Amino acid sequence: MAKRKRLTPASSTFLGAAPETKSALGAPLRAAPIADIARDAAASAAAEDLSRAMSEARAEGRMVISVPLDEIDLDYLVRDRVVSDDEEMQTLKESLRARGQQTPIEVVAREGARYGLISGWRRCAALRTLYEESSEPRFASVLCLLRQPAEHAESYVAMVEENEIRVGLSYFERARIVVKAVEEGVFETDRTALQTLFQSASRAKRSKIGSFLGVVRALDGVLHFPAALTERQGLHLARALAEEDGLADTLRNTLQAASLTSPEAETALLAKTVATPPSKRTPPPPAPSPTADKGKPVVGGIQMQYEAGRLVLEGRAVNDALRTRLVTWLRQNN
Repeated sequence: MAKRKRLTPASSTFLGAAPETKSALGAPLRAAPIADIARDAAASAAAEDLSRAMSEARAEGRMVISVPLDEIDLDYLVRDRVVSDDEEMQTLKESLRARGQQTPIEVVAREGARYGLISGWRRCAALRTLYEESSEPRFASVLCLLRQPAEHAESYVAMVEENEIRVGLSYFERARIVVKAVEEGVFETDRTALQTLFQSASRAKRSKIGSFLGVVRALDGVLHFPAALTERQGLHLARALAEEDGLADTLRNTLQAASLTSPEAETALLAKTVATPPSKRTPPPPAPSPTADKGKPVVGGIQMQYEAGRLVLEGRAVNDALRTRLVTWLRQNN
């Protein structure tokens, strides 16, 4: 019988250099280079996938980012809410102080590493006030979802829907944002603005909002308590304004000359003026004459007018955020 030939073990360097390890028999072994290449390639692919997923989540508004409050432009859109309830704001502040911000605001990226506010004005205002009161770093930034609306109109829709869902808007506020959106050139007509901004509302509700448009155009800026105007009162006022020429001017002059301290007083004054025949109305007193410091600059973007019992601030920097800070300062110092 022929003898079987015994094969000699292969050299450890036959397959090329590799890190030395010990086999069960104590012989040095080296790992194949392909294993290292496969491992590195898998790690690189996983990192790329994670980076791509994070970029997509950020771009699609699914990633929460933290942004300094100073980088948020609160006046990016004309805000739909014309008043901020002090009690609601205090409740929001207490919640933020105790639990932190639970719901992100919505922003859109702008030039210069800034962001335009779409929705969440109250949260921004409350955080700003808390930071001014406490100087705690946790109140210096706000959690955001980055949106990329295809058109400016989509930003207005998002803002309206946010407030409709969370706290609701008065009919005056709903009509006002329609008017302002048309004035800003976001929509060409009232009808288009109504149907787009309140597309989820019933036809009857949109009709009522449309009726308030005349009230807004006639009395915006002179009503002391516009959000307190009820649906019934507003519809009655809208009919009167449509039927009587000159009533808008009469109401504006009357409201500007009156010192009103409550919604009830304003409602009573409006009802009395509308119910009084034009021939029997007492002309309102002339507006106070301007004083020497009319339009006197105070700081950048703010001018002040003052006379006994009356102080007026105006300018591009006079906005809801300034109002919140001013109210907070007055309460702390009086």
